[in-house]
Amino acid sequence: MGKINGFMEYERKENEEIPVKQRIRNFNEFHTPLDKKTRKEQASRCMNCGVPYCQWGKPIGRFVVGCPLNNLIPEFNDALYKDNEALAIKRLLKTNNFPEFTSRVCPALCEKACVCNVNDEPVSTKDNEFEIIETAFSKGLMKPLNIKDRTDLKVAVVGSGPAGLAAADQLNHRGYNVSVFEKNDRFGGLLMYGIPNMKLDKSVIDRRIELMKKEGVEFYPNYEVKDKNDADKLLKEYDAVILACGSEKPRSLNLEGMDSKGIHYAVEFLSESTKALLNDKKSKIDAKNKKVVIVGGGDTGNDCVGTCIRMKAKSVMQLEMLSEPPLERTKDNPWPEWPNVKKTDYGQSEAIEVFGEDPRLYDTTISSLRIEKGKLTGVEIVSLQTVTEDGKKVLRQIEESKKMVDCDLLLIAAGFVGCNDEIVKAFYLSLDKGKAIADNYQIQDKLFTCGDMRKGQSLVVHAINEGRLCAEAVDRYLSY
Repeated sequence: MGKINGFMEYERKENEEIPVKQRIRNFNEFHTPLDKKTRKEQASRCMNCGVPYCQWGKPIGRFVVGCPLNNLIPEFNDALYKDNEALAIKRLLKTNNFPEFTSRVCPALCEKACVCNVNDEPVSTKDNEFEIIETAFSKGLMKPLNIKDRTDLKVAVVGSGPAGLAAADQLNHRGYNVSVFEKNDRFGGLLMYGIPNMKLDKSVIDRRIELMKKEGVEFYPNYEVKDKNDADKLLKEYDAVILACGSEKPRSLNLEGMDSKGIHYAVEFLSESTKALLNDKKSKIDAKNKKVVIVGGGDTGNDCVGTCIRMKAKSVMQLEMLSEPPLERTKDNPWPEWPNVKKTDYGQSEAIEVFGEDPRLYDTTISSLRIEKGKLTGVEIVSLQTVTEDGKKVLRQIEESKKMVDCDLLLIAAGFVGCNDEIVKAFYLSLDKGKAIADNYQIQDKLFTCGDMRKGQSLVVHAINEGRLCAEAVDRYLSY
């Protein structure tokens, strides 16, 4: 290691944010990188721990501690500090296929597990990762690999989200002939149409796709597997088929009137917003001058908040069924566990500045919809309380708390419950709680699966890890 006491000399600094009232005028990314000298100082804060929990990637309790990809974090931080750009990107790419994605949208499990958290602020690993990959692209270090000694074996990957892309990238580098099939007009899966542009500029995805094309991966857009004939065709033409189709079936509120005008699922809303931006058109689902209610307090709900604000919504309310988390760790949630604390993300911060208050209501859900002439005009919200019944904790509505709220646009960001029905039927898949059942990523002869489709709804870093592990399973299968 170079500097061994940087964590004692320098305070944590993050990439700066463009002020709220300026950034909400457009859908551009709004973080500004630090200058090179300051970024080197931030890299020097890494202590090169004897036990680097940041890269551990194992579960403690319900959550994974550290990076599931086992990124070589102390190594690339040291290379960044020493200005060794070639080594830094080499060590980063050793475990992470797409640092340009994770450094933008990952919640930084590595930082939550950083040993500096014990008495101070963690190393800014996510921003350091961003610096390394963007420098590598800008300085021509990200050159297409010349894949030698290719086999005659062909692999089809259905789905171009982070799991599918990671599997394709790994297998292509191993010398297989890889084809990626995507049902949408653009590649990237939820990276493209589920995450808004201000969080991940779509040119970043296109840049990676172009690099993979130059390395030999073939991409086919607007290709949808609709039935058994489509499935059989892929299984006949390819030596292995990977299903990386995500967990696309949204969780419904199961209320009367859900098919009324003005009610949409979050990914549909975010997808239409991105398509409109890329095609320079008005979104088919517009929040302008509307009173918006968002069901779901997670990252997708926050993305909906930020998107609605940029569309100039009249008001935004975000409902969260769970209780408000504490501001600091409790005794039963010690480091290095994932901190179950309140986080105010970019969308909520923007809402606080624009509307003067936090948009979130905790312990709250919707009990009924007010529909007039087939159109949503209001939602009845109700407070929830946790009670114990038959030894189990359940949520119960507090009847006297019910209140009608005017609403023109209802966005449901309540998560997903499983993979696409058409894919399930086409490949005769067996499911467990909506997830495709597989033995070490293999469903049957020639057929594999990975990502949210196998694991369930999760983070992009888990998806990349899933793709890498699935590629290993396919490689073993085709090698014997």
